[in-house]
Amino acid sequence: MGTSPQRARQPGFDIVVNSAGNSTWRGDDLLLGAESGWVEARTSCDHLSSLSSDLLHIPTPHTPCNRCHHPSENWLCLCCKDVLCSRFVNKHMLQHFQQSNHSVALSYSDLSVWCFVCEAYLDAQVIPQLRSVHEIAYILKFGQAPPVRTVEFPKVEDNQADDTLGS
Repeated sequence: MGTSPQRARQPGFDIVVNSAGNSTWRGDDLLLGAESGWVEARTSCDHLSSLSSDLLHIPTPHTPCNRCHHPSENWLCLCCKDVLCSRFVNKHMLQHFQQSNHSVALSYSDLSVWCFVCEAYLDAQVIPQLRSVHEIAYILKFGQAPPVRTVEFPKVEDNQADDTLGS
């Protein structure tokens, strides 16, 4: 858990998807977080088969931890919809993963999604199985739909495009 690239997300920033399928946020020609050492969010995960079948109905972002009732730094288990505190509080979400093997969770602090098995953040706006729950959590937290992201694709030179089309 910890700092994620999603903390830096602001309207007006673009997503960049590299050849490895990872996404990065970019704005004003500055790669956000590059100097801080965070890892890019993954655009795929092999552990999504255990997601709850009903992620359209989730607890609100202000729901306290179900075990210690701490009011902040809580995560939503996307497998069973339990709300538990982060490793910075009493580690109840981490314990939940260790006991249940429910590996995917959404942070109500910054709306990032973490896979405990991959040990990586997942790009919830790119991965189709996570888009709806991310959007619902965003609406519940901010009262409006998330900003629409634009995808920046590598530019193809005119002569390369002609070669591709002519093939």
